Amino acid sequence: MKKKLLAAFLCIAMAASMAAGCGSNSDDAGTTADNSQTNSDEASDALNIAIVSSPNGVDDGSFNEDNYNGILAFIEEHPDAQVTTIQEETGVPETVVERITEIAGSYDVVVCLGYQCAGIGTVAQDNPDVDFILVDSYPTDAEGNTVELDNVYAMLFAEQESGFFAGMAAALETTTNKVAVVNGQPFPSNVNYQYGFEAGVNYANAHYGTSAECVELASYAGTYNDENIGGNYTGNFSDEATGKVIGESLIQEGCDVIFVAAGASGNGVFTAAKEANDVKVIGCDVDQYDDGANGDSNIILTSALKCMSINVQRQLNAIADGSFAGQNITLMADTDSTGFVKEEGRHQMSDDTVAALDEAFELVKDGTVVPPSSDSDSTPEDFPGLN
Repeated sequence: MKKKLLAAFLCIAMAASMAAGCGSNSDDAGTTADNSQTNSDEASDALNIAIVSSPNGVDDGSFNEDNYNGILAFIEEHPDAQVTTIQEETGVPETVVERITEIAGSYDVVVCLGYQCAGIGTVAQDNPDVDFILVDSYPTDAEGNTVELDNVYAMLFAEQESGFFAGMAAALETTTNKVAVVNGQPFPSNVNYQYGFEAGVNYANAHYGTSAECVELASYAGTYNDENIGGNYTGNFSDEATGKVIGESLIQEGCDVIFVAAGASGNGVFTAAKEANDVKVIGCDVDQYDDGANGDSNIILTSALKCMSINVQRQLNAIADGSFAGQNITLMADTDSTGFVKEEGRHQMSDDTVAALDEAFELVKDGTVVPPSSDSDSTPEDFPGLN
C-alpha cells in the first residue's frame, strides 16, 4: 500500500503547496484494501468500485497505476469501500466497451481508463444509478458523438503542459544538444505530450540560450488526423522490444535525454538508457524515479506529471458525500493537475533548471504561455508565449 500511494501522496503534496511537482492483474481479480464486503445500505461511503484498465494492468508503474492509487487513497480513508481490478487485454475500443457493459451493473462506481473507454456513453445512460469516472477521454454515444452525462465525470488533462516542462528540462540538461520523445500510439493525449515536449525545447532555446534539437526517426513517425506528425511512436503501449529498439537508435543518434510517454513500451527505452552511458530519461504521468534505479545510479532526470490520482480520489469523495456532478472537463496547471517532479531525492536537475521550470509553471498557470495541443491552432514552432 505504501509503495502504491507514493505517487498519490506527491500529487496531494503538490496541490497543497501549489508547487509544480506534483505487472498486470488477471481479469476481474478482486483487489481490496480491506477485503471487507460492501453493503450499500450501511454507509454512503461503502462504495463498490471497479477499475477497468486496458491493455496493461494497474501495476504498470505509470498511467493505470496512478489512477489506481487514487482509489487506494480513497479506500484508506473509507475502509468500508472495496475495489475490483478488471484488465481488458485487447485494447480494442469496442471490446473494452463490451466488457464495461457486462460489469457496470454490479458496481456503484466504474473507473474507466484511457481513450479506449470513450464509447461508454450508452452504457452510462443504460445504468443511471452507476457513477462513472472516465480518464483521458470524454464519453461518446453509439454514433460516436461526444455527450455530457449526469453520471459521468470525464477528465482530460493538458498533457501538453507537462510535456512542455519535460522539454524544457531536456533542453536545459542535455550535454549533446540532442533530445527526443518516445510515445506509444498517437492518441490525443500522446500527441499532446509530443507537441508540448517539442514546444518546451523551443521555449528553452528561445529564452535560456540552449540549442537543443529534437531527434525523430522517420520510420517511427506518428500519424494523427491523417497527417504525419513525426515524433517516435512504438505503435502500442505494451511492446518493450520496440521501445528498446527506438531507445537504442535515438542514443546512437546522440540523444542523452529522452522523454518517455509510452506505457509499458517505455520500459524498453528505460532498458536501453540503463545499458548506455550518460543517458537520462524523463518519466511520464507519475514519479518514475524508482523505476530508474540502475545499480548505484539512476537514469531519471525528472518526471512529467498529470495528477490523476488526486482527481480520481476527489471524485470518489464527491460520490461518497453526495456532491458528485457529471461533467466533461480538461484539468490544467491552474488546478495543479499538471507539473513535474522536483522533490529532493526524486530528480537530478540542477537548481537553475528547477528555477527555470518554476518560472515557466507560473506562466503556464496564468495563461501567459500556452503550449500547443493536438486540437489547437498553434504549433511547437509558434505558440502563445514562445517569443
